[in-house]
This record gives sequence, structure tokens and C-alpha cells, in this order.
Amino acid sequence: MASVAALFKAYDVRGVYPTEINPSIAYLIGRAFVAYLHPSDVVVGRDMRLSSPALASALIDGIRDEGADVCDIGLVSTDSLYFAVGKYGFPAGVMVTASHNPSGYNGFKFCRSEARPLSMDEGIGEIRDLVVQNTFGQPKTRGKLSTKNILPNFAEHVLSMIDPSVIRPLTIAVDAGNGMAGKIVPEVFKHLPVKLIPLYFELDGRFPNHPANPIEPENTRELGETIRAQHADFGIAFDGDADRMFILDGEGTFVGGDMITALAAKSLLRKHPGSAIVYNLICSRAVPETIEREGGVGIRSRVGHSFIKALMRQHDAVFGGEHSGHFYFRDNWYADSGIIAALTIIELLSLEGVGIAEALRPLDHYVRSGEINSEVEDQQAVLAELERVHAGAMLDYLDGLTISYPDWWCNVRASNTQPLLRLNVEASNAPQLWAKTSELLQIIRGEA
Repeated sequence: MASVAALFKAYDVRGVYPTEINPSIAYLIGRAFVAYLHPSDVVVGRDMRLSSPALASALIDGIRDEGADVCDIGLVSTDSLYFAVGKYGFPAGVMVTASHNPSGYNGFKFCRSEARPLSMDEGIGEIRDLVVQNTFGQPKTRGKLSTKNILPNFAEHVLSMIDPSVIRPLTIAVDAGNGMAGKIVPEVFKHLPVKLIPLYFELDGRFPNHPANPIEPENTRELGETIRAQHADFGIAFDGDADRMFILDGEGTFVGGDMITALAAKSLLRKHPGSAIVYNLICSRAVPETIEREGGVGIRSRVGHSFIKALMRQHDAVFGGEHSGHFYFRDNWYADSGIIAALTIIELLSLEGVGIAEALRPLDHYVRSGEINSEVEDQQAVLAELERVHAGAMLDYLDGLTISYPDWWCNVRASNTQPLLRLNVEASNAPQLWAKTSELLQIIRGEA
């Protein structure tokens, strides 16, 4: 079962259905999950992918055959699953989803009590090994099955994270991408005085309009056009399982996750003065500058939700943000939530009486390259050459190599799964940005 082992990634399980992942494997994963964690009961949710019902059913059978009870919460977003684990005190949860991957994929996300995520370093590797060994005996006791509708309670919870009475009658275009936001957003927004312009709220795991991956520019093009045509205040795009959200301003321009982190940090620090805020090291310098200016304590993190959540717990951080559109909240069991992040921004804009671009103008004084990937076989040699060339800079190795100068910086780090080096550059102005990016790429790609 060597190919099965490859399905287990750093933070989840993912593969193509049914050639790589199928009900037989889902059943074994259910048994292995219980054999590893020994929970008395497990809450299970699923997204709208065509293969999700079959996979969820097989997963539930495996969990029950290993002796644990199951609460099936049906069609939900991933952050709803985290909520269910935290709110109702379940010792474990599994979400059937492949997030933003194309329609042919599916998979599983795992968490233990208090919505603590499993990762390859803690849990996923052990579950993988149990699946590969496949030494499960005949079931001795079969767990019970129940169902629960959590959506009203989830909507109440996320609305409790803001003050709905301050929300202005904004016009907001929302692209659900035929994903789970199509079910979650109406339930939440019906309690707010906003005009909702919905795009692709029909749940459809075939993704007939565009992939549910808003970080790719072509997938938010229509949202931008809608914002401009209907004079919306701004737009929100969710990924397939709705745990990530992305914002386009009133002109339809994409706003990076790091700048949303800065805005959310500003909002939360005004509610929780002096608190710690965690951000990953790919984020703009504008993020720690905003945190400091607002009286908070910035905590710099490696890329990856397991690192951010651990630091948040360690420092009792009220919020954590990533450039990739994941936003984490202490009062949400430190879990990420796309809809809570969206509400946080709506509340801030309502209180300040400005649009996204106006809110960002005093915070953001930099230009960024975005992530640039290069195939590199001898990655260590490239990193060593970058160190040599930039020996006079401030260097750190928290995650890959970060090279810092007063007026520009970059980070170069290796992909976990491919022979890629990922480059991010930020500078004080556009000519400097492109000059430094070009110089760095010449070294990375062996063109120097």
C-alpha cells in the first residue's frame, strides 16, 4: 500500500477520487483515527464534493467499527466542524474535504479536542502507518450514530465575535465558488443590515463556474467585475470548504492576506488592548508595524497553521494571520475561520466609515512580489550562495532563509512536497522591488 501512504500530507489527507482515495481507504482511515486517538465519540462533517457522501459514509463505518460513536453534522464548512468540536466538547473531529483542490480530489482534515489540529508531526503519520499496516481485527463493539444541525448555533457564535449593532448597510459581493460558503454566508448575513450580492451560492462539487481557489487571479475576475458593475463597497471570496477568505476592494483589486491580517489585528487590538498577535514571516512589514502602533505584541511565526496555533496558545494571542488567507481567533478555540475574519473586517470598516483601500492607505507603504516558485535541484547550494552574496544583511533561519535590509527584504524557503524554492520579496518602491527580485531569481535559477 505504498501509494496509500502518499495520500497523507503535512496537515491533511488528499488524493484523486476514486483512483487514489476511495471508500475502502476512508473506512481504514476511520478505524485508524480511532485506534490512534481512542475517542469515545467523533463529530464528522463533509463538503459538497460529489464523492463526499460516499467517503463520509465509509469513514463513519470505520469509526463505528473501531468502537467510537459518531455525530454526523452533514454539509458544513471546515470552520463549522472546528466549532462543533470546541462548542460541544467532542474529543475528536473529521472533515471530509479537499478544500480548494479541483473537483476530482477529496480528502480529510483531522482534529482532536478543543479543535487542536493533527499534523504529520503529531497524529497524521501514526494514522498513515496504521492504515498501511491494516491489521485491524473484527469489530468487537459498534459505535452509535446520531445527527445534529449545528448551523444556527454556528451563526450565533460567529456573530458573537463582533457587535452587529455597529454594522453599516454596506453592499458586499460574495463569491462562494459553489462551495460551502453558499450555505454558511446566508445564515450569518441574514442577521446583518448589509446588501448581499451572491455569486455561485449553489452547492456544486463540480465547480461549474470556476475552481474554488481564490488565490489564483482568474478565479476572482468575475467578482471584481461584479464589484465595479454594481458599485459594491467590496467583495469577499471563499475557498471550497470556506475556512479561508479573500477580499477585493471597491475597485475589484485583490488584497493580500497579510494586509487583511493587519486590518484584523488593528480591530482586535482595540477590543483587547496589549494582546499578542501571531503572523507568519511571509507577511509584509506593515503587519508588525501595525501591531506595534496599535499597542500589541507581534509574534513572528513559521509558515503553517500548526506553528501559528501553537504560538497563539503559548502567548495567549487573540489573533493570528497568514498571507494565504487563513485567520485564527483565540475565542474560536484558536481555529481558523473565513466567516469570522470577514465579519471582523466588516465591523472595522463600519466603525471607521471607510472602504478597504482607505483603511489600508495609512498602514501599507510597501510593494510586494507575491510568491514566485522556481524548480531547484540543489537547494542547499542556492541558499549558501544567497548567504554569501548577502553576508552584510541581517539573516535569519526561522523558516528557510530571510534576508533583511532597511529598505527591502526577502524570504526563500523550500517546498515540503516538490523540488521548489519559494521566493517572496518586499521593497519600499516598485523599481527597487523588481530589481531585487530579478537579482535573486538569477541566483536561484542559476542564471547569474
